Amino acid sequence: MFGSFERFVAFRYLRAKRQEGFISVVAWFSLLGIMLGVATLIIVMAVMNGFRHELLDRVIGLNGHITISAYDGALEDYGPLAERLTARPGVLQATPLVEGQVMATGRGDAAGGALVRGVRGADFAARDILREAIIQGGLDGFDAGQGVIIGVRMANRLGVGVGDQVTLIAPKGSVTAFGTIPRLKAFGVAAIFNVGMYEYDNSYVYMPLALAQRYFNREGAASQIELMLDDAERAGVTAFEIQRELGREVRVLSWQQVNASFFNALQVERNVMFLILTLIILVAAFNVISSQIMLVKDKGRGIAILRTMGASRATILRIFFITGSSVGVIGTGLGAILGIAFALNIETIRQWIEGLSGAELFAAEIYFLSQLPARVETGEVVAVVVMALTLSLLASIYPAWRAARLDPVEVLRYE
Repeated sequence: MFGSFERFVAFRYLRAKRQEGFISVVAWFSLLGIMLGVATLIIVMAVMNGFRHELLDRVIGLNGHITISAYDGALEDYGPLAERLTARPGVLQATPLVEGQVMATGRGDAAGGALVRGVRGADFAARDILREAIIQGGLDGFDAGQGVIIGVRMANRLGVGVGDQVTLIAPKGSVTAFGTIPRLKAFGVAAIFNVGMYEYDNSYVYMPLALAQRYFNREGAASQIELMLDDAERAGVTAFEIQRELGREVRVLSWQQVNASFFNALQVERNVMFLILTLIILVAAFNVISSQIMLVKDKGRGIAILRTMGASRATILRIFFITGSSVGVIGTGLGAILGIAFALNIETIRQWIEGLSGAELFAAEIYFLSQLPARVETGEVVAVVVMALTLSLLASIYPAWRAARLDPVEVLRYE
């Protein structure tokens, strides 16, 4: 498509002489702008994808794909119902739960709110994300109904470890002649987990199901049943089918319904960031146009000489198209390499910057996760590269067309 002569002249024009230094600087800044725009877009998209993927995995892994609960707060005969739901095609696990809000206290004056989840030992062990997150202790005491499992941040906040006592205070206690007395009971810590999500590590307490039923006065009943499916994306359809089968006596919600506002907000933010950062590449493309127009104006005499030597307008157009597109292609390539390398090592870079500056860049209590996630998706990288190349090539057309339209007679007449 492009001859060796055209490539030689084009790259010769890109290496500006001393008196053409300003044009060279503008071209370099155009290349730098495209490179930074592409790299920034890839990095931001990778981080947004990482957030969504990590939060989705943890939220679904801990809370299940479908939640079935009674309107009065108590599911009677939950055992047969759980077995019946487990037998459905696509259902991997049905977990009866007892949930309740409590105040947790440890050593000294340390105290804070917590959410107790009563669950059977086998069901807890069946959740890979929970079983693999245990960093201290084990499930022996939990299976025996003798202890609770708490998050690492709660353990640090309350100043307790495996074998220590945690006191839980439930607001709905026993009714006496003197009023309602909150239920207070001490439990041993059987294990400590760390799932890497601040909310769960800081406020969740897992308790044996039978123990939780006694503690919350729900003997023979469960608060809800959580279902794990083999395909999380079919949760909405499966929830509708279960709701139709069980009737209006229970409430059936999929994870999409429970977390709809949260993940919709993430998607909107991701789309807005993509549009905003695309403007960086667009501005860099306009810089390519300006630098190429200045180059065409500066090389007017050379263009005229080439035309008088027999170069056609198409040849001139291809020469200046190569000069402009080269800036875009090189900038896009370097930006893609920089963006992918940065995204793949973003957590290491974050820790290095924090160690160098002494400032906390990623607070777990604000962003929910303990580490800065990044997930590079090939399709998105290709889309960013194609978009940057398209804008760069389009930006090169007008200056090249303008160079091809120069009249050599008029140029040489005024030289």
